[in-house]
Amino acid sequence: MRILCTNDDGYMARGLRVLAGAARALGDVAIVAPDREQSATSHSLTIHRPVRARRSMDGAHVVDGTPTDCVIMAVNALLDYRPDFCLSGVNHGANMGEDVLYSGTVAAAMESTVIGIPSVAFSYTGDDFEALDVWQPLLEGFLKQLLSREPFPPHTLLNVNLPSCAPAEVKGIKVTSLGQRRYSDSITRSVDPKGKEYFWIGGGISAWAGAGDADFRAIQDGFISVTPLHLDLTNYTTLEEIRGWQLAL
Repeated sequence: MRILCTNDDGYMARGLRVLAGAARALGDVAIVAPDREQSATSHSLTIHRPVRARRSMDGAHVVDGTPTDCVIMAVNALLDYRPDFCLSGVNHGANMGEDVLYSGTVAAAMESTVIGIPSVAFSYTGDDFEALDVWQPLLEGFLKQLLSREPFPPHTLLNVNLPSCAPAEVKGIKVTSLGQRRYSDSITRSVDPKGKEYFWIGGGISAWAGAGDADFRAIQDGFISVTPLHLDLTNYTTLEEIRGWQLAL
């Protein structure tokens, strides 16, 4: 099996090394990752300048672009084969609820899914990223289960979040829906040393809501959350209702 590993935290991130290490027990691994942190770049492409790639000392392909760029470059230029699977992460931080819309980690897995390669995005919800090394054995066993599924669900990627506890304390795995996360006070307004006003987006206070099977609830209870994400964003439950509006010019 040939596995592409990427992320949005950059090619030197601990989470990527742990995920690639676990994947090597299942097949040949190629790392194609950004040269720097690309968190919150979502599904953006680099189209207004050339994209460059180089090889790191340990053989990883390092791309000066977004996670989506990395997947496109891997499949169309850097690798001489088509990967059987794409694994993105392990992200340094959670990707639950609406955060999946901003996440470069999820976007890389989504781009691979668009291309037709089965994909899984992994994120760690804790803050101690130095502790990610101890997750490698668990991830290896988990990957064996996921990557052996044939056929893999079409047009679907799996978004996996790991709880912020020791692997031995994980209570199990739950298949979940996306929760809903609402931010407040997420913009800081200030003045720079030259007296010019600026705004800093990010942070703030967040509140969770969602169904009983929501991803954040599984994480709070000490479970691994696995959420299937579909590429088709059509709201089929309201399709006929909107048609009933009889919109016309």
